[in-house]
Amino acid sequence: ELRNPNSEIGLHQAMEGMAKLYEDQSLGCVQGVGYPNPSQSHFTSMDIWHSARINGPHSDGWLGRTLGNMTGGQGMGYHLGSPGESSPLALAGPVKCPTLTSLNDLEIHTLGHSSLERKIQRESIEKAARPSVTNPAALLDYVQRTATGTFATVNRLRELARQYTPRVPYPDNALAERLKLAAQLIDAEIGARVYYVEQDGYDTYADQAATHARLLGELSSALTAFYRDLEARGHGKRVLVLTFSEFGRRAKENGSRGTDHGEAAPVFLIGGKVKPGLLGDHPPLDKLHDGNLKHHTDFRTIYATILDHWLGVPSSKILPEQFQGLSLLQ
Repeated sequence: ELRNPNSEIGLHQAMEGMAKLYEDQSLGCVQGVGYPNPSQSHFTSMDIWHSARINGPHSDGWLGRTLGNMTGGQGMGYHLGSPGESSPLALAGPVKCPTLTSLNDLEIHTLGHSSLERKIQRESIEKAARPSVTNPAALLDYVQRTATGTFATVNRLRELARQYTPRVPYPDNALAERLKLAAQLIDAEIGARVYYVEQDGYDTYADQAATHARLLGELSSALTAFYRDLEARGHGKRVLVLTFSEFGRRAKENGSRGTDHGEAAPVFLIGGKVKPGLLGDHPPLDKLHDGNLKHHTDFRTIYATILDHWLGVPSSKILPEQFQGLSLLQ
């Protein structure tokens, strides 16, 4: 059974939640996404998707560069992951994007800054006694106001953790927990523009059917709860979800009832401003490339659209060349 966007293609039967988002005009799907001369190496392909550069350098990420180009203190992002995980390459750049596992982590992170503020305050007092400081009172006033704002943020987060109740139930899986944390932070208006979460396990070389169904079910239920929660709080049109994988899977089943690395895959977008429906044709099964679905849409055209029309940073500053955006947003 398929959840049918149209008469020829459908969503997996485990993706009931996302099928309803599709019916409610809140989900779009870009088909056949990839990049030229695709690599089937996890590491190489992830570097390409994260940096948005085919041939390198892979030293920073497209989102990290984006945050660094935002003005007015808007450039803030977080990786929501497991303890001990580091931020992904996509967030690497001039702005530090820490990994958070709970609101407590953010509180510790903030309190760490308040300790720094106290150190700066002590140094400011010492400098105030020196004749070289032309306006020590103004400097001290700035430091004190900054520290006061930091403590106010901590208190607001404590209150948020105590009061926050999701408007819809979240499923019991790791992805849902991370998205629930993202919803809390978005609702708290802490100012971050980007939240990055991951779901592993799609390297289904063997016994794919059951694993794939479970993963797609978790993805669908978690994303649906996240969007419905924020939508109920009035944030539906303020949120844009983008999903991606480093590559799809090969069309033909292998000898272990799984599939090998492929070249093209769909990209889903969810949000109140998303142009719903299918974009682009599904790669035909009778025109494969070395047994793989052939991509027809460069993933950087999606990035260009989000940069120019959602994040407000010119894509020409972030991407290695000019890419024509797609009609993805309303």
